[in-house]
Amino acid sequence: MDPNVLNIFLKPGEFYFGDGRTCIHTLLGSCVAITLWHPQLLIGGMCHYMLPTRGRNRHLSAGHFADEAIQLFLQAIEKWKTDSNDYEVKLFGGGSMIPDNQRGSSESGIPWANINIGKTLLQQYGFKIKACDVGGNGHRKLFLELWSGDVWVQTNRLTQPG
Repeated sequence: MDPNVLNIFLKPGEFYFGDGRTCIHTLLGSCVAITLWHPQLLIGGMCHYMLPTRGRNRHLSAGHFADEAIQLFLQAIEKWKTDSNDYEVKLFGGGSMIPDNQRGSSESGIPWANINIGKTLLQQYGFKIKACDVGGNGHRKLFLELWSGDVWVQTNRLTQPG
């Protein structure tokens, strides 16, 4: 590991936005991560949300919910005096943690609700999604390098027993 790189690990519900030699990483199952990166200023961030909206979850922080995580991005964009159109936006996660042969429709439940709200909110706020790796089953390890904008995804699919 490079000692000159600040490594930030996001747990579910966390958000980070910054610059410099920073690598933001997380582990996703049914949760979704959105990454934003500004190619001229080399700034950006990541959120790791668990649910589409707050509902009755009064005790959890804003980063746990897609609609509130988008607001955190908008605040960061305003703080850095940039525009949402300046960012490369990518969407990841929303995997089912149940093997294919043990679940119903592959496009239902919390994972797909998380994916759909993410796409809808990004479009609503004028973001253009450059890349998307969502759905399926299993988990993803995700890394965003702020100095380059590179996003690395390691996918670990669930295997069928026997």
